[in-house]
Amino acid sequence: MDAVAYFPDESDVRLIETEKPSPADGEVLVRTLEVGIDGSDRRIVAGDIGGQPPNGENHLVLGHEAVGVVCDPNGSAFEAGDVVTPLVRRSPDHETRFDTNGELDMAPPGTFHERGITGMHGYMAEYFTSDPAHLVRIPDAIASYGFLVEPASLIEKSLEQAFAARSAFDWRPESAFVLGNGNLGLLATVRLETGEEFARTYCLGRRDRPDPTIDVIEGVGSTYVDSRELPVAAFADEHDPVDYVFETTGYPKHAVDAVFALAPNGVATVQGIPDESMTFDVDCGAFHSELVVTNKALLGVVNSRKRHFEAAVEWLETAPKPLLDELVTGRYGLDEIDAAFEDSPDTLKSVLSFDG
Repeated sequence: MDAVAYFPDESDVRLIETEKPSPADGEVLVRTLEVGIDGSDRRIVAGDIGGQPPNGENHLVLGHEAVGVVCDPNGSAFEAGDVVTPLVRRSPDHETRFDTNGELDMAPPGTFHERGITGMHGYMAEYFTSDPAHLVRIPDAIASYGFLVEPASLIEKSLEQAFAARSAFDWRPESAFVLGNGNLGLLATVRLETGEEFARTYCLGRRDRPDPTIDVIEGVGSTYVDSRELPVAAFADEHDPVDYVFETTGYPKHAVDAVFALAPNGVATVQGIPDESMTFDVDCGAFHSELVVTNKALLGVVNSRKRHFEAAVEWLETAPKPLLDELVTGRYGLDEIDAAFEDSPDTLKSVLSFDG
């Protein structure tokens, strides 16, 4: 079968021919339909993050945002023809409490693999196998948006974590601020603006008009904020401070400045993975005071679990499909891998298709 693999020693991504997998006892065989490409995938192939092949191999099959069709249920509760999307993390030894409890998203580094990211082959292949516990069924009506479930699940987890952090009192959030207008930031803006949690939303970027990301932001009813004109730390000076911040940029200073954009009792979650070599000065006294005196919270959020995937599916069922369509700027075949992984100001979401 065909698969898209990253060879770290060669810094190369190419189409390979590999053996079609045979499901082990209890595993499900899935035929891949589409796989989304995000910033993490591009950073992997650039050598910035992840990219570690399985032990003893020289390549890593990429892809973690997948949608496929069950072709061999193999005695599971699934049926042939079910549309599914797979979770990302796996425990190599199945002995940790995080694996037992279905909480691998909270597992510490070194206790898991991430399919298509590090240590375990991903889903950018014609077929893949999976434990049925790591598959989530998708209604046929949204099968063409199935590759958005994984990134949307990160938003659902962030919201869950934010509300959990405020569950000790009657928190009544009204506004949200998304930092970053890449594909995850735009998806978050659409989710938060069309959801019921917030009355108004903002999205931060660094682009000049005309621009497709600004069109999406304003088209959904959100307010575009240009960080070159209004830094995050000064946001509350021009707009009302917000109750919730969802950060996607990976720019370390935003993790600190987000606290100053928050209203009292507000929560910021940071999802972007930074370049750890970046440094900057911090007014530690002011930062500490903001957190303590006004009851603010700053949370790191990574990966997601099954219930977050299920929540993402529920939202995608109701989400405005024309808006979701605007997020996808290219669907590519297996003969267009280079084009699929290219990035440009006009690229929002690229998708690799295995379904002809």
